[in-house]
Parts: sequence; structure tokens; C-alpha cells
Amino acid sequence: MTDAMPDPDANTGIDTTVPHSARVWNYWLGGKDNYAVDRETGDAVIAVFPQIRTNARESRKYLGRVVTFLTREAGIRQFLDIGTGLPTAGNTHEVAQAVAPEAKVVYADNDPLVLAHARALLTGAGTTTYLHSDIREVDDLMARAAETLDFSQPIAVLMLGVLGHVHDADEARALVADIVSRLSSGSYVAMSDAVLTEERRKAEEAIADTGGVHYHARDPKDLESFFAGLEWVEPGFTSVSLWRPDIASAVQPDNVLPHTAPTPVGQWGGVARKP
Repeated sequence: MTDAMPDPDANTGIDTTVPHSARVWNYWLGGKDNYAVDRETGDAVIAVFPQIRTNARESRKYLGRVVTFLTREAGIRQFLDIGTGLPTAGNTHEVAQAVAPEAKVVYADNDPLVLAHARALLTGAGTTTYLHSDIREVDDLMARAAETLDFSQPIAVLMLGVLGHVHDADEARALVADIVSRLSSGSYVAMSDAVLTEERRKAEEAIADTGGVHYHARDPKDLESFFAGLEWVEPGFTSVSLWRPDIASAVQPDNVLPHTAPTPVGQWGGVARKP
């Protein structure tokens, strides 16, 4: 999309003159839902952290493998994707419903930009719902999700690239615990997030310099601690590129790197089961 094309964000109150984290991520994925200011910010980060584009695309491939595993191997038929971000190829509902057309998927995000795009793009043959809701408002989020999902049965909750928006670690830990407490036994939680390295710190500084939203990367041990009491699915909490790389996603997203021998990246994730 060029900046001269019709603006899908018109009349939504969305400011397209400042960089936006979802649109910058979309740019790193090779998508078209971004503007010159987002590309400038993305390039500024790439200049100090060249791996960020690989991180983004490996994270997208990880999503496909995780949802394929949960649907095909774990038998999950209900998904709650919190902090879904901008829709692109290989969305959760596309992958899950390619395996099990009866799968129900609820997306939740508090970003008006995501809301504007989700109405048009998050469609499919199965049951797919979008909630404009905030992970910090767990009561509201879960009550509205329960209008579509049966919480007496196993649900897979996805929190991919969202916890870094909650800068206080205790708050993030409490939010995860609150969400997990409402799930039935046999449910799963899948997460991924940026891990803190010197290169990542420089990337966060580059984003701050452009006025973009700060995303808080953490030490892998800190991230892993958010899921105390859950049982990690093999291989546990690891680089997203190393999480079951042999799984063939039910839907192959566009704009991802070609298959190569997996090497670690600065996004870590894992899938855990509630006993």
C-alpha cells in the first residue's frame, strides 16, 4: 500500500503521521499495511538490530506451527488470541479451521487500528469473533469471550508478542495467572516475546527516538516464570525458531523466510498445558 492509496484508517481517529508498533511489525513481515513513517522507523531499528526482520518472520511461522499442533495433536477446538495485531496471511483462525473447520476463534486487541482492519479481514467459514478489549481488563475480556467459547471445555489462549506491552513484571505475571485461573484443566497457553539483549536494547532506543511505542523485552527466565504451575510441552520455552520446527503449518503464510536449518532468534516462546 502506498501512502497515496485510500486510507483504511480514515475517520477512525488513528494517527498515520507517527510510527505505530503494529504497522512497523507488519513492515518487518513484508506486509503492505504500513506507512512511510512506519517504514522509516522499521529501517532505523534494522540499522542497529538487523535480526529484527528475521525475528518477526520466525514468530509468524511459530504461530502457524503452534496452532497446527494445538488443533491437530492436542485436539483443541477453541482459541482465544489476545493481542492479535494486524491481520495478515496465516492468521490463527485460518490455520485452526484448515485442520478443524468447526474450531472457534476469538481475537482480542485494544488497538483501534487492529479493530479497523479486523472487521474486514478476520472472516472465514468457521466461527471467528473479534473483541475490542484490553488484556488488563480480564473480567471484561473473559466475559465477552465466553459469549463464543465454552470455558468448561479446554481452550488455547495465545499471547504472542503482547506481554512486553505490560511493562511492570508483577502486573504481567498477575494478568497471566488471572487468565489461567479461568481455564479448565486440559487447556493450553501459548506465548512468545522478545528477549533482552544488547542489540534489542539498541532497537528499543531507536524506536523511542522516533516516537514509537516502547516494547519491553525481558530475560528468558523472567518470561518463563510467568507460567508457573503449567506443564511445558516439549521442547519447553525456547527460541521460536527452535520450537518444533518440523511441524508443517496447516496454512503457510506469505512473506516468510524459506525453510532453512533453524537457528536461534531473539523471540522466545513455548506452549504450556494446565493440569
